[in-house]
Amino acid sequence: MIKKLIVKASQIATPKGSHAKFGEEMNDLTIIKNGVIVIEDGMIQEVGPAADILRSYDSGSYDFVDATEKCVVPGFVDSHTHFIFGGYRPDEFYMRLNGASYMEIMNAGGGIQNTVNATRSSSFDKLFQAGLDRLDAMVDYGITTVEGKSGYGLDAETELLQLKVQSQLNEAHPVDVVSTFLGAHAVPPEFKGRNEAYIEFLIQNVLPKVVEEKLAEFCDVFCEDGVFSIALSRKLLQEAKKQGLEVKVHADEIEQLGGAELAAELLAVSADHLLEASDYGIEQLKNSEIVATLLPATAFCLNKRYADARKMIDQGCAVALASDFNPGSCFTQSVPLIFALACIQMKMTPEEALTAFTLNGAAALKRADSIGSIEPGKKADIVILKYPSYKYLSYHTAANLVEAVIKDGKIVKQLAPNKRYAEV
Repeated sequence: MIKKLIVKASQIATPKGSHAKFGEEMNDLTIIKNGVIVIEDGMIQEVGPAADILRSYDSGSYDFVDATEKCVVPGFVDSHTHFIFGGYRPDEFYMRLNGASYMEIMNAGGGIQNTVNATRSSSFDKLFQAGLDRLDAMVDYGITTVEGKSGYGLDAETELLQLKVQSQLNEAHPVDVVSTFLGAHAVPPEFKGRNEAYIEFLIQNVLPKVVEEKLAEFCDVFCEDGVFSIALSRKLLQEAKKQGLEVKVHADEIEQLGGAELAAELLAVSADHLLEASDYGIEQLKNSEIVATLLPATAFCLNKRYADARKMIDQGCAVALASDFNPGSCFTQSVPLIFALACIQMKMTPEEALTAFTLNGAAALKRADSIGSIEPGKKADIVILKYPSYKYLSYHTAANLVEAVIKDGKIVKQLAPNKRYAEV
């Protein structure tokens, strides 16, 4: 049995619970000074002040992790990424800086289609190795669970290939990988002008294979003007639900189309982006208890205004933060950048931001009962910061503060002189 004691923590800072936190609840962190965490077989057994905990355990049978002058927080949960892809799109980044819009690039044959072309020509091994490298980078930032979407195949073969790569990565890498089928990410050239026919193709030829081979837990759709309408998005997601998948929605990112309202109608697990969500859509999300997953690094990279996190939280929504890591609109998985943007640009409190990137991120993946907080009975997914308080996550602006990462009770990142990390 692997047994660890995290001791002498200046501060253990965590939300608590097995469900998303809504509205004012997002500020409710439990703060334990001089804290101790007891870990056995990858699970958290007990958490509390040293004076209460240590007297109950035979410390000689435990490995010690010294967290003196460090803050300990839950592992970060990145609940929205597109991290399996081939090729890169730096030229498009600079086209946007020179005034071209995301949709103008996409309609000219660039954007997602460029990545589709590169991904279709990539082998399993190439995508797998790229995935390993990207997961290693995520660990460096303290990410212990990540969602990954398909959507860079737009055909049966490559969509299934992306999901199979993610399934193998989930087995091979310490980070837990949660898969989402996003075949409806764009309309491929072979279906140009026939959006409805493409949705029917996904329903008849791809979705059943995803379900049969158990390659995804969620189905998502890019519900956007000029891509997939409310009606077509509804059709695909309703069918996905019939076949046993939970659903998510890329909602109201570029135009106010009613994606948030659709997410509420279908009782989606999350509605993501929401830069242009209507007041009514926000109200519907709150009433339906759907997680509003906000992606501030995407707004930053696209030079667009940010989703109105302050309004959503003040009106009682559950907000999660995620990276949207992808090769086009947001080529970054920088957790510290996201914390900085959340607090500086989106006016979130540091408590709300921490809850959003831990427990509420877990809820956006239907895992809040097992991860997202430091509590007995949950997986020992834990980040040790270099500083004594969680408030440094945004205060030490855009700097990576992760000192060590514990995943399932094992140390998977530990900084040391002249070493990037050491695995134990």
